[in-house]
Amino acid sequence: MTKKLTLGFSPCPNDTFIFDALIHKKIDTGELDFDVYLGDVEDLNNKAFNGELDITKISYHAYGYLTDEYVLLDAGSALGKGCGPILVQSSKVRKLRLNEAKIAIPGKFTTANFLLSIAHPEATNKEEMLFSDIENAVINDKVDAGLIIHENRFTYQNKGLEKIIDLGEYWENTTGKLIPLGGIIIKRNLPIEIINKVNRILRRSIEYAFENPTSPLLYMKEHSQEIDKDVMMQHVELYVNKYSIDLGVNGKTAITQMFNLAHEKGIIPKIVNSLFVDS
Repeated sequence: MTKKLTLGFSPCPNDTFIFDALIHKKIDTGELDFDVYLGDVEDLNNKAFNGELDITKISYHAYGYLTDEYVLLDAGSALGKGCGPILVQSSKVRKLRLNEAKIAIPGKFTTANFLLSIAHPEATNKEEMLFSDIENAVINDKVDAGLIIHENRFTYQNKGLEKIIDLGEYWENTTGKLIPLGGIIIKRNLPIEIINKVNRILRRSIEYAFENPTSPLLYMKEHSQEIDKDVMMQHVELYVNKYSIDLGVNGKTAITQMFNLAHEKGIIPKIVNSLFVDS
């Protein structure tokens, strides 16, 4: 009997690369079928807060509030080095005072906003907007600075913007750990057999994409802001790696440290449940 699960992820190249084989049945998913929802990161965060999706991409910041309802899969995470969000301003502007600047962020519960809050707690005048609108908001002087993620980190310099701080570099230099950006969570109330099977299928989907790197390209182009193949693959290379296949000890340590630090700073509540599906 077919078991249908709701699945949410973003239209960004790293997610479409990861999920292409799974949703297009290029691998064996057995009795599992998936009803797919595509949304930007904060949209997915909000759907998880409302319990609307069985499985979803999530910002690690948001997951800190959802550990009672969801558990993190070992497969599908975006962790790495040199892949963090970047705070940018117009190159026409001299040094900003971040305590006074109006800053566009891709969502309150994004990991990007969490890292900005850690690095610059004085930056409190924030405006939430769709991540893909942030560059233009800075260019058109609607805001003083913008927190960019995803493909935009590869294109901002071509649009007259300059870096204020790379928050990924800040995290790495401060903690010495990988940068946990987003992961795939699944409802805890699903049978453990289903949870483990989804984890195995997702891992195989990623392995298939690595083994057949041209296979996901059509799906990636269909949904990406940037349809240039090289830009899309730069994006994949930055966010999809061995930790996407299996978090391992280093990945789990980085995630645990992030949550401990967030709790110490009063950003998320104390976590009492196991974070990881195999814990």
